[in-house]
Amino acid sequence: MYTEEIGLVNPELLEKIRQQFDSSPYPKTPVEISPKEDFNALFIHNYLTPYYLRNQALINPKEVAILDVGCGSGYKTLILAEANPGATIIGIDLSEQSVSLARERLKFHGFPDAQFYRLPLDEVSQLGMKFDLINCDEILYLMPDLTQALKTLRTALKPMGILRGNLHSLYQRHNFFRSQQLFHWMGLMDGNPEANEIQIVLDTMKALKDDVPIKRQTWSPQQAEERPEEYVLMNYLFQGDKGYTLTQLFESLRGANLEFICMTNQRDWDLMSLFQDPQNLPEAWSSSLPELSMEDRLQLFELLAPVHRLLDFWCGQFGQTPQWEMPRYWQPIEWDQVRVHLHPQLKSAIAKSALITAIQQQQSFDLSQYVTGAASSQAHVFLSPNLAAALLPLWDEPQLFSALVDRILTVRPCDPVTLEPTDPQRAAQDLRDAVINLELSLHVLLERNSVLQSAVTV
Repeated sequence: MYTEEIGLVNPELLEKIRQQFDSSPYPKTPVEISPKEDFNALFIHNYLTPYYLRNQALINPKEVAILDVGCGSGYKTLILAEANPGATIIGIDLSEQSVSLARERLKFHGFPDAQFYRLPLDEVSQLGMKFDLINCDEILYLMPDLTQALKTLRTALKPMGILRGNLHSLYQRHNFFRSQQLFHWMGLMDGNPEANEIQIVLDTMKALKDDVPIKRQTWSPQQAEERPEEYVLMNYLFQGDKGYTLTQLFESLRGANLEFICMTNQRDWDLMSLFQDPQNLPEAWSSSLPELSMEDRLQLFELLAPVHRLLDFWCGQFGQTPQWEMPRYWQPIEWDQVRVHLHPQLKSAIAKSALITAIQQQQSFDLSQYVTGAASSQAHVFLSPNLAAALLPLWDEPQLFSALVDRILTVRPCDPVTLEPTDPQRAAQDLRDAVINLELSLHVLLERNSVLQSAVTV
């Protein structure tokens, strides 16, 4: 974990944070642990994910330079390396102990070319390069001046670069902020909290009645048992911790001349999902919701249901988001030349083997058990046996949409009830609808023929 005071420097607080992460590098994930099967983490850290969401286009990871700000002990950096094979990976952190562990971790997992530096955020220009992706995970909420921190990061972004950042939610995490005030009053955060201070917190929380609000609303006996030091330091005794609202986030993005792309878990911020019957809303809501911007919708969701610990977002240089047409509006003639790609994080032998088994047993296949993708974490994305059979070649290489239509006609040549031959146009339409739904969740990515696209537009 990394922090640096930007603008309004507080050397005393800075030194406390430095000491905390030198003495207790974060995260404490053992060096030998691999994220290769953590498909959702790989999905979020794959540069292709936000790049496609913004540009509706694909990119070769070998051409990408990635900076991990606040790399800590390097586990997130390892995820970035695994998710972006061939990319240039650089990590910076204020803690020398953390940087040392990060170097060790990346070498252990076969990434000896990853570079790590003990470097404060405001000196990022010393790296002498700009980046396609800057990952700033669990850092920005420690900044005393969020706008200035974002401005500094923007200077290290390429023109089409993307920044991932997140902030602690003021509303969701307010009970922890209150508990931090309590333990600050008790003198446990005057210096670098160590074993004695950690034990006092543990003893205090265990001694309180279960119905005391601060315990009822924050305490996790399981986490306290499994990883007491990390749990206490990153919650109750977290030096410099601060909460934000979405309003503050958007104000800072505008102040830094950065353009919001979307939340990393955008579907879990669906405002309509909060209503019992979205089709039968009170007049005040039904008349105003269609006119709301994405920013307004997100802010309303936060006020109604502050359930997300992190305000986790992607943004980029202002004015770089192109205008593009949603696939459901593409013309049928264009679809013949559309190339369908499986998201790289689904291309695993485990998922392919399970898919083949489901096809052989004529069972539906749940894609979201491997990668939730951009779908809601509460939703499931199922493939029927016929659709699964049609899409199976995607696990080997991208396919033209027309080739997938030919395959589904082979898989299901006739109606199983009437035995009439399958109508090719109907089959193409059904497959198109299915692929469009899968693209919404980013389980598949669509590469449009730019020449044909221009001809149709003209």
